[in-house]
Amino acid sequence: MGRLRPAVLPGHGMAGRRDGEGGLTMSQSTDNVVHDRPPVAKTAAVGLFVLFTVLAGMLGPMQSAVNGRLGADLGDGHLAAIVSFGSGLVLMLVIILPRPSTRRAFLSLPGHLRRGTLPWPNFFAGLCGAVIVLSEGISVGALGVATFQTALISGMVISGVVCDRLGIGVPFKQALSIFRIVGAVLAVVATVLVVSPNFEAPHTLALVILPFVGGLLAGWQPAGNSNIGKLASSMLVSITWNFLVGFVALTAVFLGRVAAGHASFALPDTWWMYLGGPLGLASIALMALLVRRLGLLLLALASTAGQLVGSILIDSLIPGMGAVHVVTVLGALVALFASGIAMIPSRHVRDEATPRQVGSHDGIDPAPEAEEVRS
Repeated sequence: MGRLRPAVLPGHGMAGRRDGEGGLTMSQSTDNVVHDRPPVAKTAAVGLFVLFTVLAGMLGPMQSAVNGRLGADLGDGHLAAIVSFGSGLVLMLVIILPRPSTRRAFLSLPGHLRRGTLPWPNFFAGLCGAVIVLSEGISVGALGVATFQTALISGMVISGVVCDRLGIGVPFKQALSIFRIVGAVLAVVATVLVVSPNFEAPHTLALVILPFVGGLLAGWQPAGNSNIGKLASSMLVSITWNFLVGFVALTAVFLGRVAAGHASFALPDTWWMYLGGPLGLASIALMALLVRRLGLLLLALASTAGQLVGSILIDSLIPGMGAVHVVTVLGALVALFASGIAMIPSRHVRDEATPRQVGSHDGIDPAPEAEEVRS
């Protein structure tokens, strides 16, 4: 029996092929080096980027804390969501409008919507973000950041499993593996754990529904944003459109409340209460940079850990934010575990109408024209 030679790190220009003994031999690049383990410097760099991602993940609970305090200060979580979306929208408009290319792309989107260039739901993905920010303004003050974030992440885990199975926002469908089913079940368990101290407070239990539903909607939002980004050839334009849609929807409903005499307009006096939108933008920007270094799986796990750890720290260190119980920490850990195992890839589901491609696994070299087909 031939032995298996050491694997090579990505980017080292090495390609593996079978040798005469059935083992692997390496065709080497000009550096002529094969590493048995990752270099210390590379390992340290990955660890550093993971730490940065955990810290970036903490921006999410910081945004929740700001919007929650804003809602309590104004006495209206709906108005708090408008202020948060408005601050983010102003910042994005300042970024994209001075550049002719992004300005033209942004101003062309209403025309694409009228012509039906993309299915219309793609243009309204910002409504999902509006639900999440609205739920922050309404419920964080009563639930605390940790409970809010755990319920939100649990909803996102379930949404991710469903969207992957239906092929929403992904290039292929993924089967409901045992890992994904267990992850979805544990997401529900995590939510039950964090709200268990409030079982005797029906009002608080009802508030948990808001972030959980927001998490369920969040699974579809990236698909819509991505499609708009491709249409506009700019994710900056897509993000701005996302903020505009959420802001317009929230404002329209709020004006209806004002007309009915159920709300009044006011602005906060404290400067940091306007940071909800910018904190969300900073998180998006950092994740876009860090994903190039870590990949999607490690980025998702590290950012989720940052969200949960950050939310617990905020509730623990900032007076009046929320109570941290043992079950709160346990629920956060269960949510992190659920997120991790739900990310384990499952087999791809091929549509029956799509013929299976002949490939090397059949012992036959595919025809050149078959190689050009991409599902």
